[in-house]
Amino acid sequence: MSVFLSKAILDFFIAFGIVLGGAMVGGVGAVLSLQPPTLTMIEVADRIKIWALAAAIGGTIDPMRVIESNMVVGNLSPAIKQVLYLGFAFLGAHMGSELVKWVCNGRS
Repeated sequence: MSVFLSKAILDFFIAFGIVLGGAMVGGVGAVLSLQPPTLTMIEVADRIKIWALAAAIGGTIDPMRVIESNMVVGNLSPAIKQVLYLGFAFLGAHMGSELVKWVCNGRS
């Protein structure tokens, strides 16, 4: 498997796991604090998506620098790869959020 595809799959599942895990642990916290867990899980899943995206691509602004520096000099291949990594991470975070909404649907 290519290095690009391996990293893209890893970014997807890291973002997916952060959203899913954060929502589940948030639900446990809601139960312990006597709040409705499904509503809390849905809210946490929506709020944590952007942080899951940032964590999956490395947690820093470096991917944005790679895009910017390569676009300026006309080297599009690394910039396109970074954009695709961002896309895979976003897709993972969004699918995690949608899974939480689907599981919690009608149980609030």
